[in-house]
Amino acid sequence: MAQCVQSVQEFLQDSFVPMVAVLCSKEADRVSRKNKLSFPELLRPFCRLLSEGHIRDPNNQLQTVKNLRICVNAVTTNPVSSPAVLSPAQYRQLGEVVSSCQPLEGAAATSFKTGDYNLNLSGFSVPLASCFISVTTPWFEAYRENFLQSMPASEHEFLNHYLACLLVVSSTEAVPVEQFLKLSQEQHRIQHSGEYTHPRWFIPNTLKYYVLLHDLSEGDEQRAETVYEDMKQRYGSQGCYLLKINSRAVSAEEDEQIPDPWSQYLHKNNLRYQVSLVIGSLSLRPPEHFCVFLKGGGESSCPNNDPLQLEPDSSSTSLVDADVKKARTDTEGVAPVAVGRGSCLTLNDHDRIRQFVQEFTFRGLLPHIEKNIRQLNDQLVSRKGLSRSLFTATKKWFGGGKAPEKGMSEPKSACGLLYPPEAPELQIRKMADLCFLVQHYELAYSCYHTAKKDFLSDQALLYAAGALEMAAVSAFLQGGGARPYPAHYMDTAIQKYRDDCRNMVLAERCALLSAEILKNQGKYSEAATLLIKMTSEDSDLRSALLLEQAAHCFINMRSPMVRKFAFHMILAGHRFSKAGQRKHALRCYSQAMQVYKDRGWSLAEDHINFTIGRQSFTLGQPESAVTAFRQILNDDSKQTATQQAAFLREYLYVHKSVMGEQVKSLPQLPLPCILSAATRVYFGHEPRLAQGEKQAATHVSLDQEYDPELSAMWSRLEEQLVAAANRGIVPVGFQPTQCCLNSQTDNLRQPLAVLNEPIIVEVTFRNPLKVSLALSELSLLWRFSPHVSSLSIREPVSEQLTGEVIGNEETLTTPHYSMELVVRGRQDLNIQGPRLNQTKEEKMSVRHGTDRRLDAIITPPMPLMEVFFLHFPSALLCGEIRKAYVEFCNVGAVALCGLRVASTHPEFFTFGCNNPTPSSPASAEHGSAYKTFAATVQPGSVVSEVEVCAQDFSQLSGVLEIPIDGGTLHPGQSIQLPLWLRGPDQEGVHEINFLFYYESTEKGLKVSHRVLRHTVFICASRSLSVQASACRSTAPPQRSADSIGCDGTLVFVDVENVNTSEGGMREFHIVQVSSSSQRWRLHKYINPDKDNDCKLSSREKAKLCFRATPCVPLPGRYCSLSGCAPACTVAFRITSIFCRPLSVSMQIISSSTPCRDFFFRCCRGLELQQEDKTSRTGSKNKTVSTPDNCTSDPAAIAKKCNELDLTIIVIWKAFVVEDSKQLILEGQLHVALQTIGKEATSLMPKEEAQEMVLLKFKSDLPPPVALPSPEMSQLIKTNLHYPETFSHGFLQDSLCMVPVTLTLSNCCSAPIEVLIDLRHRSTSAESLEFHSLFSWVGQSQYKLLLRPHEVLSLALRACFFRAGVYNLNTARVFAKPAQQSSMSESNQQAASPALIIINST
Repeated sequence: MAQCVQSVQEFLQDSFVPMVAVLCSKEADRVSRKNKLSFPELLRPFCRLLSEGHIRDPNNQLQTVKNLRICVNAVTTNPVSSPAVLSPAQYRQLGEVVSSCQPLEGAAATSFKTGDYNLNLSGFSVPLASCFISVTTPWFEAYRENFLQSMPASEHEFLNHYLACLLVVSSTEAVPVEQFLKLSQEQHRIQHSGEYTHPRWFIPNTLKYYVLLHDLSEGDEQRAETVYEDMKQRYGSQGCYLLKINSRAVSAEEDEQIPDPWSQYLHKNNLRYQVSLVIGSLSLRPPEHFCVFLKGGGESSCPNNDPLQLEPDSSSTSLVDADVKKARTDTEGVAPVAVGRGSCLTLNDHDRIRQFVQEFTFRGLLPHIEKNIRQLNDQLVSRKGLSRSLFTATKKWFGGGKAPEKGMSEPKSACGLLYPPEAPELQIRKMADLCFLVQHYELAYSCYHTAKKDFLSDQALLYAAGALEMAAVSAFLQGGGARPYPAHYMDTAIQKYRDDCRNMVLAERCALLSAEILKNQGKYSEAATLLIKMTSEDSDLRSALLLEQAAHCFINMRSPMVRKFAFHMILAGHRFSKAGQRKHALRCYSQAMQVYKDRGWSLAEDHINFTIGRQSFTLGQPESAVTAFRQILNDDSKQTATQQAAFLREYLYVHKSVMGEQVKSLPQLPLPCILSAATRVYFGHEPRLAQGEKQAATHVSLDQEYDPELSAMWSRLEEQLVAAANRGIVPVGFQPTQCCLNSQTDNLRQPLAVLNEPIIVEVTFRNPLKVSLALSELSLLWRFSPHVSSLSIREPVSEQLTGEVIGNEETLTTPHYSMELVVRGRQDLNIQGPRLNQTKEEKMSVRHGTDRRLDAIITPPMPLMEVFFLHFPSALLCGEIRKAYVEFCNVGAVALCGLRVASTHPEFFTFGCNNPTPSSPASAEHGSAYKTFAATVQPGSVVSEVEVCAQDFSQLSGVLEIPIDGGTLHPGQSIQLPLWLRGPDQEGVHEINFLFYYESTEKGLKVSHRVLRHTVFICASRSLSVQASACRSTAPPQRSADSIGCDGTLVFVDVENVNTSEGGMREFHIVQVSSSSQRWRLHKYINPDKDNDCKLSSREKAKLCFRATPCVPLPGRYCSLSGCAPACTVAFRITSIFCRPLSVSMQIISSSTPCRDFFFRCCRGLELQQEDKTSRTGSKNKTVSTPDNCTSDPAAIAKKCNELDLTIIVIWKAFVVEDSKQLILEGQLHVALQTIGKEATSLMPKEEAQEMVLLKFKSDLPPPVALPSPEMSQLIKTNLHYPETFSHGFLQDSLCMVPVTLTLSNCCSAPIEVLIDLRHRSTSAESLEFHSLFSWVGQSQYKLLLRPHEVLSLALRACFFRAGVYNLNTARVFAKPAQQSSMSESNQQAASPALIIINST
């Protein structure tokens, strides 16, 4: 085995030490925690005694105890894992311990020569070129130490049971003695109540040692001394101790650097205290050529598919040293660390703690052990009926004797008999363990030997194995050659642990102890055999460590067995790799490589080189990985870069000489490798770049990556265009156009290529070597079949496509050779389709579909269109109108027709209608995008009212027909059309996609149409925010010639400048407000300050008020309600009102392009969104709107009553200063008012994610009672007509009669039943401010029936008794739809107070 820092005797002594438990009060723990340490952690560096101790054996002989170490742990009652197996957490922690320990750096190398092998021994590992064998293995020692400490206490032995318990109480406690009593009772309850199985205690009468912890920085020292004197009176001077710590405050400045003796204990991966190391990791991804080349490499022990994709390994952060140094050396030789541990302790405190441990051990623990040894000896002698001393009875005991008979009722286990705690056999074992812990190995051996015989005779296999194990260790530790080491004891114990008891943990401990003893005696062969036998499949880490130690045993033999060393190092590296220990695996393979290198073991070298390369690459050692992989490029694994170049040169020479005479067909070349699946095929010309100010359409290029979502979007747009070209029907055989084919596209059908247009094939090459390959005269071979008009690029013919050179992804350089060797060959493109996985046969086997991307069909000539954009902006304000130009060029040989365009944002652009209004001179002069005419009316009044037929805008879908003269574009012809753009209503960057569609004038071709793609990005910034609302007017109705009913509505428009640009944006001007509706129109602008121009600076807000009146519906009003065909004409009124002073006399024509285009397209977009929402809700929520439904459904009546269907168009101008020039920007915003009383805005709200709602399987509460809708309170509009003042002589006549007229207006298109109650008196606060002592004279209740939109006047009389101000609005009006007997009347919304002044004359 490898050399260890500890001697074998020290290792065996430290493996079994007296165990001491600790119970602390909360205050004592607080005092200890001031140093960031618990009390057991505080004592841990001082637990090794510096002086010798003495005890007397039962024969009163003095025994010396040297270099004794005790183990101090806090009491925990948590159950531990089974002694037969370690928990997954313990295995994981052991793996971290091994990972954290790596070979020492800087150790001197030692040459080792045996036979013709020259090996270098060193304490560290280096790359493959100069690999050394490690002399020491600190990772194994750390694993062994943590493994022994992690072993739980067992019933068959007492070495890990607690001998004593420290009861620690702080001197700051109010009554420390009471705290000691509580802790003592707690310890007694834990040990004797039977509630806890852990921890285990050595003897019933556990030593209790009382420790008074005094904090010098905050406690009263005199009081502590007084309490300590009381303790000595109670517990005796040898049963208690006063420990003084914390000589300095935490905040005190440190004048001297205090060493940290706790670092080497707390930094270890101690399983018992669960302290973890911080392990760094490094994850590297190998290059692509490595992955592909090694896909079919040697067998991998890693579960990953790619042998190079390994888990990151931990890097060494600290080396765990063995705990063999003296305590003084620990405290003096450790450098201070800035972690804050022991910050309140001085060196004097360290000495006090060390003195306390020594006093406890010498005056408490050792006398307690000596006393129990005597008691056990007396008990055993009395029970056996032997002499007083056990020594005098040794010969009689060794003579044998029949074991006492056991009752049939005693418990059994899989390992044999289970003894009760008071059994004599266990008392012997307990005495033997006590003697072993105090280094009385001779008496311990005698007791173990005696117990062993009893256990074997009782077939208690687990107890017997433990006695055999400890008897062998005791025999070895006696020294002086008194008794030879019984190796067969250890072999028997291992066999019983492993085979009979199935306890691999104890078997592993026994093997570790025995291997160290055999190695100390020079029996390396026996030690290696023992370690190899302990390897198994249940633990890769344990097997790897034991195999490595076995390999070191072979190399340390008198006649070193070098090849066995290398073989077992390879086995150890393999198991290290399976355990995730990459660094250790690399080290083992690298050390074994010294033996196999250049020995003719080519297969072994290939395996080792492959594994070294894989592990080196994973651990971030690319030089070692490159060197290792270079060895296995071919069968000769010893190849270097130079050798690979020489091999390639010889291969080319042989290939050329052999194939020189065969010129009929080109041979297949193995290099370079072609990634057939990555082949891309592009049909057509590459898109042309921009020409001057012209911006060409982006279309499709090889530089673009394939995106499935974008491809699906283009397919949807093309489907819309094809449906529009075929009267709304998509042909059955429709297939979307694919300009570029790759592995992700649908390649089941043969692609279509146009005659005289290029086909570009992109092929990806890969060089698997580390040597450059020079490729020249690349040509694309193809075959053409005239009878089927198809082109195949899969198989070559004598013809070649000259001039087409296929570029590869790598940059290939030409190597410089003294003699140039060139061969000519070919490589076929064998492309496999996607794997088939539909039927059972396909799932059970590996089958691939067809991929026909290289089998093109040549079609007759087709038109080829190019599109260019002029003055196309990249940034717009929200709603800004900008005029650009688009140019269409036919560069093909055939005329094109049917030019259309579809877009993901159809509301973004327009070409105008077929009969555009001619532009006025004024608009052309000012560069305005709008058409204007001279207006002479006053501001605030209606300028124009135009009826527009919706049939003029039949292209309101996402598809636009592009108006070109004659509808045909001949070859070589181009046309330039104006294109109006409108900024999106939502700020941000918008991706807008255009798909242009055109057909050939020649019909019956295989290619029915062609498309051209274009993508732009528009950055939209804020401009104006328009919010509009409507409410009913309380003014009396005024009839007009074209109005219906008597309803009047006020429209409030709030316009706010929300532009946040800090550039040259000066102000916005509200130029004009227009409206569009079938039933409403803006009547008047009623703002009081209407003579002033409406200007808005930054963050300014303006409020506009208009009066809207209903009008006679235009033809086709009820077309949508009656379910007529979409071809029915729907007409709209577009009304415009000035918002500027009279001096500005140019009126914008809202009914012409582009104003009306964008208005109708935005409205169409909103309708499509509403239809999409309706379709998502399902067919259950859909209702058919018919006249019968409208008259019978009260909700429909109320909704119809409050419908407004009025769209407001706000036209604005913005003045911008850019480059010392003033620019005028124009735009328009739309607000659709659907319902009276509901606010609408021009800003599009951002979509918010819907909150998750929990499912409810049954209702917790009954459904709420349905209340009348607020819309039902607006069926009837009321007005009171009366004189504002009325004079009456109350002295002549005490009653004043005033005539009042109540006007009732039916706001619905259905008959309404009205109930008027004049007896109601209002009690509101507003009414109480006026006189209410009047009454209505005459009939007090009226029940009326109002026809649709009927206005009815009712004559009333009010009677007053005295002068004053009165509120006449006290009548209550109830209404409900007619013929709704089951429905109660709804109280109608009351108007504002109607005040009348009664004067007395």
